[in-house]
Amino acid sequence: MPTLPSPHSPARGVGVERGPLPEGTTPPAARPTRSPLRGVLLYCVALLLFACLDTATKYLTTYYPVPLVSWSRYALQLVLMTAVLAPTVGRQIALPTRPAPVVLRSLCLVLTSIFVGLALRRLPVAEASAIVFLSPLLVVLLAGPLLGERLTPGRAALAGLGFVGVLLIARPGGNLDALGVFFALLGAASNTGYQLLSRVLSAEPPLTLLFNSALVGVLTLGPLLPFFWKGPPLTPLYAGLFLALGLMAGLGHFLLTLGFRYAPASLISPVTYLQLVWAGLLGWLVFRHIPDALSLCGMAVIAGAGVATVVTGRPRGNSQPSAVSRQPSAKDGG
Repeated sequence: MPTLPSPHSPARGVGVERGPLPEGTTPPAARPTRSPLRGVLLYCVALLLFACLDTATKYLTTYYPVPLVSWSRYALQLVLMTAVLAPTVGRQIALPTRPAPVVLRSLCLVLTSIFVGLALRRLPVAEASAIVFLSPLLVVLLAGPLLGERLTPGRAALAGLGFVGVLLIARPGGNLDALGVFFALLGAASNTGYQLLSRVLSAEPPLTLLFNSALVGVLTLGPLLPFFWKGPPLTPLYAGLFLALGLMAGLGHFLLTLGFRYAPASLISPVTYLQLVWAGLLGWLVFRHIPDALSLCGMAVIAGAGVATVVTGRPRGNSQPSAVSRQPSAKDGG
C-alpha cells in the first residue's frame, strides 16, 4: 500500500527563492488547482491498479516464488524511474535528507510485499486484501504512544471493530488457510510500520521516497534470487504480467499523488476502501471466487470502521485534515 506525497504535506513547487513563507503555506504558483471530482476519480483508478497488482501477484506466485515476483516489481519500477525521472530530477531523487528512517520505511514495504505475496498464494484476493486493510486502524492505535497523537475512546472502539471484521473473515471453522491468514496479518503489521514512518517522513520529497523504496527492494531481494530463480519458462502471458507489476505499481502511485494534489485528504481517504470492491470483482473475474456471507460481512465491518475513523478524524473549522484522516493508503499495492 503507499512512497507518495503524504496527503498532509503541502505541495512543493520549484522556482525562484521568494523568502520564507509561513509554515504550511506554499507559493501561489506552487498551489495545485483544486478539482475534487478529478482527485477522487484519479484516486479510484489508482486503487483499481493496486487491486490489479494484487491479482497479478496472486496469479504469478502460483507458478513462481514470491521473492522473485516481488523483486521483479521493484526492479522494473527502479528502471522506469531511473530512465524517466532521473535525467530531469537529478541525483537528489536518490538522496533523502534522513537516510536511516527512509531505509527502514523501505524495508517495511519490502516485508509487506513478501508477506502479502505469501498470503495471496493461499487466500483469495478479497479476503487477503481485507485483512491487510487492518493497518490504517492499527496506525490509529499506535499513533498515540509512538507519535503523540490523541486517541479518543471512539476511535479506539472503531479499531477494535476492525478486528471483529477480521475474525468474521478468518473465523474458526471457516474455509480460509490458517497460514495464509497469518501471513496477511504479518503484512498488516509491516504495512503499519510503513505508514507510521510515512508520517514521520512526510517532509521528504515523494519521488525520493518512491525511488528509495524501489532501490531498497532491489538490493534486499536481489541476493536471494539465486535461491528462488525457478519456475516455468516465460510465456508471453507470464512476461507481460511481470512487466505489468512495475507499471501498475508506478502508475498507481503516480495517480494517487495526483489525486491528493487535486482533492483534500479528508475527502479522498474514505474512498480507500473501494479497493476491497475492486479486489472482490477481480477475484471473481480471474479466479471465480465469491466470498461467503460472513466474509462479506467482515469486509463491510472493516471498511465501515475505517471510513468512520477517517470521518471522525476530520477537523472542525479547519481546512487541514487531522492526523487520523491523513493516513496514507492502506496498501501500497505491494
